[in-house]
Amino acid sequence: MTVIEKLAPQRNLTALAYESIKRYILEGDLDEDSRLTEDFLSGQLGISKSPVREALNTLQSEGLIRIEPRRGAYLRRFTVKEVQDLYDLRETLEAHAVASAKVTPELIAKLEASIARTKKWLKAGDKLRHIEEDTYFHSAIAEASGNAELCRVLTNIQQQIWLFRCKTFKLSSTTAPAAHRAILDAFRANDKKAAEAAMRDHIRLVRSRLIHHLSSTQHSLRSTIQLSEGDMR
Repeated sequence: MTVIEKLAPQRNLTALAYESIKRYILEGDLDEDSRLTEDFLSGQLGISKSPVREALNTLQSEGLIRIEPRRGAYLRRFTVKEVQDLYDLRETLEAHAVASAKVTPELIAKLEASIARTKKWLKAGDKLRHIEEDTYFHSAIAEASGNAELCRVLTNIQQQIWLFRCKTFKLSSTTAPAAHRAILDAFRANDKKAAEAAMRDHIRLVRSRLIHHLSSTQHSLRSTIQLSEGDMR
């Protein structure tokens, strides 16, 4: 008897829309005033508005965008306090990941190769690949902890901070290879305390530079607004 071969199920449209819109946000040159509407996104993707709407709701729950009724979606605006809080949480979680990671020859090889690629992308000036590689390095350590929930939360934090890391790439990108090397060398020496300290130093340096940049930018913006209001009086 002839058997009809089963067809592979089509991937969920909402999941496809989510992945496409998310990539567009993370890789694009959008700013906080860029408006993303269901009409525009559904037209670009060639699908109905329903899966686009569901995808946008998911992205809002992840903290990447904010949805304003009858207006559309916009990139999330981060305050200095929110950035501080995200990096405080990230430091705590990544230090725990280092402390609980199972250091194997496979992990050492992964991290070594990642550092080499980081140097490559820095030399090439490839911002997106450099950030992706940095994310990979930290994710590899988190995965070595065997804690799936830790990996999930760290991934969400990385996605949120991607938005302003793309805009402030030059602030700390060149420090990544040396910082990652310090963590790897401590792993090789079987010194978890040194590895944890290196991880904390790495994240604190990035955080301090980001906070200083955002504080200066917001101060300049407030001064400009105050001057403009004074001219209008």
